[in-house]
Amino acid sequence: MAIAKYSLTALDCPDPLALANFYAQITDFKVVVAYTAKDGKPLWVELVDNGVTRIAFQRVEKYTPPTWPEGPTPQQAHLDFDVKDLNAAEAKLLEIGAVKSPIQTSSNPETNFRVYFDPAGHPFCLVSI
Repeated sequence: MAIAKYSLTALDCPDPLALANFYAQITDFKVVVAYTAKDGKPLWVELVDNGVTRIAFQRVEKYTPPTWPEGPTPQQAHLDFDVKDLNAAEAKLLEIGAVKSPIQTSSNPETNFRVYFDPAGHPFCLVSI
Protein backbone atom coordinates (compact mmCIF):
# COMPACT_ATOMS: atom_id res chain seq x y z
CA MET A 1 0.00 0.00 0.00
CA ALA A 2 1.33 3.43 -0.95
CA ILE A 3 2.23 5.84 1.82
CA ALA A 4 1.22 8.84 -0.28
CA LYS A 5 -0.05 9.82 -3.71
CA TYR A 6 2.32 11.71 -6.04
CA SER A 7 1.08 15.25 -6.52
CA LEU A 8 3.38 17.40 -8.65
CA THR A 9 6.91 18.59 -9.30
CA ALA A 10 7.83 22.09 -8.11
CA LEU A 11 10.80 24.09 -9.36
CA ASP A 12 12.47 26.92 -7.48
CA CYS A 13 13.08 30.06 -9.55
CA PRO A 14 13.36 33.84 -9.26
CA ASP A 15 10.19 34.56 -11.31
CA PRO A 16 7.58 31.79 -11.14
CA LEU A 17 5.12 33.47 -13.51
CA ALA A 18 7.74 33.92 -16.24
CA LEU A 19 8.96 30.34 -15.90
CA ALA A 20 5.40 28.96 -15.86
CA ASN A 21 4.68 30.88 -19.06
CA PHE A 22 7.82 29.41 -20.65
CA TYR A 23 6.75 25.84 -19.85
CA ALA A 24 3.13 26.59 -20.83
CA GLN A 25 4.38 27.30 -24.35
CA ILE A 26 5.94 23.81 -24.40
CA THR A 27 3.00 21.91 -22.89
CA ASP A 28 -0.12 24.02 -23.63
CA PHE A 29 -1.02 23.68 -19.93
CA LYS A 30 -2.94 26.54 -18.28
CA VAL A 31 -0.99 28.96 -16.05
CA VAL A 32 -2.60 29.56 -12.64
CA VAL A 33 -1.19 31.97 -10.06
CA ALA A 34 -2.01 30.15 -6.82
CA TYR A 35 -0.36 32.42 -4.22
CA THR A 36 0.99 35.95 -4.23
CA ALA A 37 3.13 37.85 -1.74
CA LYS A 38 1.97 41.00 0.03
CA ASP A 39 3.72 43.00 -2.70
CA GLY A 40 1.51 41.28 -5.30
CA LYS A 41 4.31 39.26 -6.88
CA PRO A 42 3.50 35.60 -7.54
CA LEU A 43 5.02 33.20 -4.99
CA TRP A 44 3.59 29.94 -6.34
CA VAL A 45 2.39 29.40 -9.91
CA GLU A 46 1.01 26.16 -11.30
CA LEU A 47 0.63 24.58 -14.73
CA VAL A 48 -2.73 22.85 -14.85
CA ASP A 49 -3.81 20.17 -17.34
CA ASN A 50 -7.45 19.06 -17.34
CA GLY A 51 -7.91 20.37 -13.80
CA VAL A 52 -4.76 18.66 -12.46
CA THR A 53 -1.65 20.59 -11.46
CA ARG A 54 1.32 19.04 -13.23
CA ILE A 55 4.22 21.42 -12.50
CA ALA A 56 4.54 24.24 -9.98
CA PHE A 57 7.02 27.11 -9.73
CA GLN A 58 8.06 28.65 -6.42
CA ARG A 59 9.73 32.04 -6.03
CA VAL A 60 13.08 31.98 -4.27
CA GLU A 61 14.63 35.39 -3.70
CA LYS A 62 18.27 34.26 -3.74
CA TYR A 63 17.86 31.57 -6.37
CA THR A 64 21.05 30.10 -7.82
CA PRO A 65 20.68 28.15 -11.08
CA PRO A 66 22.26 24.71 -11.32
CA THR A 67 25.68 24.36 -12.92
CA TRP A 68 24.92 21.30 -15.02
CA PRO A 69 26.54 18.86 -15.59
CA GLU A 70 29.19 19.68 -12.99
CA GLY A 71 30.08 22.52 -10.67
CA PRO A 72 29.20 23.92 -7.27
CA THR A 73 25.39 23.78 -7.70
CA PRO A 74 24.12 20.33 -8.77
CA GLN A 75 21.06 20.05 -11.01
CA GLN A 76 18.91 18.38 -8.31
CA ALA A 77 16.12 17.57 -10.81
CA HIS A 78 15.19 17.92 -14.46
CA LEU A 79 12.15 17.49 -16.69
CA ASP A 80 11.87 15.36 -19.84
CA PHE A 81 9.48 16.13 -22.70
CA ASP A 82 8.66 13.62 -25.44
CA VAL A 83 8.63 14.93 -29.01
CA LYS A 84 8.24 13.41 -32.44
CA ASP A 85 10.64 15.77 -34.23
CA LEU A 86 13.70 16.94 -32.28
CA ASN A 87 14.72 19.58 -34.82
CA ALA A 88 11.26 21.17 -35.05
CA ALA A 89 10.84 21.17 -31.26
CA GLU A 90 14.32 22.62 -30.77
CA ALA A 91 13.61 25.52 -33.12
CA LYS A 92 10.46 26.38 -31.16
CA LEU A 93 12.25 26.08 -27.81
CA LEU A 94 15.02 28.44 -28.86
CA GLU A 95 12.40 30.97 -30.03
CA ILE A 96 10.76 31.05 -26.59
CA GLY A 97 13.99 31.43 -24.63
CA ALA A 98 15.48 27.99 -24.08
CA VAL A 99 19.24 27.60 -24.46
CA LYS A 100 20.74 24.42 -25.90
CA SER A 101 23.38 22.99 -23.60
CA PRO A 102 26.87 22.92 -25.11
CA ILE A 103 27.26 19.54 -23.39
CA GLN A 104 25.07 16.77 -24.74
CA THR A 105 25.29 13.53 -22.75
CA SER A 106 23.51 11.31 -25.24
CA SER A 107 25.59 8.97 -27.36
CA ASN A 108 23.62 10.33 -30.32
CA PRO A 109 21.94 13.68 -29.52
CA GLU A 110 20.76 14.09 -33.10
CA THR A 111 18.38 11.11 -32.91
CA ASN A 112 17.90 10.34 -29.21
CA PHE A 113 17.58 13.27 -26.83
CA ARG A 114 18.91 16.76 -26.29
CA VAL A 115 19.59 18.86 -23.20
CA TYR A 116 18.49 22.50 -22.82
CA PHE A 117 18.25 25.14 -20.09
CA ASP A 118 15.07 27.01 -19.26
CA PRO A 119 15.20 30.79 -18.61
CA ALA A 120 15.97 30.17 -14.91
CA GLY A 121 18.82 27.78 -15.77
CA HIS A 122 17.15 24.43 -15.01
CA PRO A 123 18.28 21.68 -17.36
CA PHE A 124 15.54 19.80 -19.21
CA CYS A 125 15.52 17.29 -22.08
CA LEU A 126 13.67 16.63 -25.28
CA VAL A 127 13.32 12.89 -25.90
CA SER A 128 12.58 11.54 -29.36
CA ILE A 129 9.60 9.15 -29.41
